[in-house]
Amino acid sequence: MEAVIAVVALLFVLFLVLGAYATVKVVGAAKRGVDRTITQARRTVEDHTLRAKSMVQPGAAGELAELRLRLRTSMRATQDALHAGVAEDESLKESLGLFQRLSAHGHELDGELRRLESEPDRPTLAQRLPALRERTERVVQSADALRWAARDRARRFADDDLDSLSAQIDVEAGALRHWTTATDETPAAAPPPWPDAPEADSAATRQQTWPDTPGARTAEEPTPPAITPPGQRVARPWQKKPRPESTT
Repeated sequence: MEAVIAVVALLFVLFLVLGAYATVKVVGAAKRGVDRTITQARRTVEDHTLRAKSMVQPGAAGELAELRLRLRTSMRATQDALHAGVAEDESLKESLGLFQRLSAHGHELDGELRRLESEPDRPTLAQRLPALRERTERVVQSADALRWAARDRARRFADDDLDSLSAQIDVEAGALRHWTTATDETPAAAPPPWPDAPEADSAATRQQTWPDTPGARTAEEPTPPAITPPGQRVARPWQKKPRPESTT
């Protein structure tokens, strides 16, 4: 009885632990989803704000907003492309590591540009704009190079796979149409043989099967001459030989 109670208590504790673990996982997933949604909303609002500033504010303030918007757009697009490609191509992990180093410079530059938006000294800001523009251009060009290289690599793999698939389909299509080729190449069937020639041609059947007509002569019977010489009698098979006369 005590063993049964211990087993029941152990199962109860196990269920409690599993329930607590599942609750923590669900709460964590929900929190990450909420954080992701808030971050996406904040990012969207900030991008629209920068776009509006770049079009509305003149001078250095508008140019700073345009630089920030271009930097953020390029870095975000490269990040999405690399993260999507690394799941299918392991060789992009090195490119992703390089992008993370580039992303550190991008975040530093974006923070500096954001702080300069509220700079009251406009003449000094205008003097520093060329250096900021060049720095932003370098970061953007590097990010674009990584992004387009990853896309070209994925497209190249897709083209190779498509070429291989097309070749296999061509082979299969040829195999499926093999019946047409086999029918065309099959020689015509030989016509049925004609009936054998009459057996009269053979040596064994050259004898006449019909009875001889009266007066017909056999092959062994000699043909009598047409004119019998005078004083000579023609001997007939059916005639008896003449007996010699007796002298007694």
